[in-house]
Amino acid sequence: MSETTIATRPPEPDFSAITAEELRAYRDAENRWRASGTARAILGEPDPGAAIVWQQVALPGRDLPVRVYRPVSTGDGEAGTPTDLPLVVHVHGGGFVGTAAQCDWTNSHLAAGLPALVVSVEHRLLAPGSPLANAADDGWDVLQHVLRHAAQWGVAPARAAVFGESCGALISALAAIRAREAGLELKAQVLVNPVVDVTETMFDHPSTTEYAYSPTRALPQLRLIQRLAVPPRADAGPVSPLYADDLSGLAPALVVVPTRDAVADHGRRYAEQLREAGTPVRLTEYPGAKHAFLTLPGVEPQAETARAEILAFLRAALAK
Repeated sequence: MSETTIATRPPEPDFSAITAEELRAYRDAENRWRASGTARAILGEPDPGAAIVWQQVALPGRDLPVRVYRPVSTGDGEAGTPTDLPLVVHVHGGGFVGTAAQCDWTNSHLAAGLPALVVSVEHRLLAPGSPLANAADDGWDVLQHVLRHAAQWGVAPARAAVFGESCGALISALAAIRAREAGLELKAQVLVNPVVDVTETMFDHPSTTEYAYSPTRALPQLRLIQRLAVPPRADAGPVSPLYADDLSGLAPALVVVPTRDAVADHGRRYAEQLREAGTPVRLTEYPGAKHAFLTLPGVEPQAETARAEILAFLRAALAK
């Protein structure tokens, strides 16, 4: 998959009636566009201070692509390959569509600006036969793999954070919970326009009603995500961070909420529950911003401000 591929963006299908074959064709075409040079006007240009490569990670039972962003200098003006870097494991949004390449603008600036190694997980997308549990395992397994081989990756295992957007924020939130359960101390979690509930209450929020069909047709996509996320008759609770049994003792969180977003109340509710559990949390709302605004700096003026906030939050959390 190449970010220089010339591609045309496909029309949005009818998500309420899409077949499995149509879903595969749509997401393949959409992801080609998101990884193409033509999308850069909307998705933003990468920071030249970060080198970007695709890499395969050998995980239990599968090899998984990750997109790796590494600063090209040590931060003191000298060229070289920095070692002992902080680690940020990132998970892109989209649920049933999306690619790590769509987040080059944010992740390359974080890698260069912190500086840090940013590893973005090309997780298995939601599809018939590929539920949310698979994607959640991908995020967690990549985090464990990089930390287990910290010297090979050039990272400091004691300075690690997770960062996700939309459905990727759900995966990152689950990784933060699993890290606590495994005795792994993360320094931070950054959750941007998070989806944190795929149970039957997923749509029972005022923001979902208010922004169901404007500024985008969000509700049909959310319903498709819910249908694909959990197999029939399975329990959605274990993959819904909003219903986690215990949210105490987690990594300090930054929750970023664009207000013109059907899932804005997901982020607000999760921040409330983290705070009530005693986990340090900062909730920042961006008035007028739309879902996925952080990945759209070419059309969303508040993306730059949000990226700067995330950079500052992670810099403080990951400092030696």
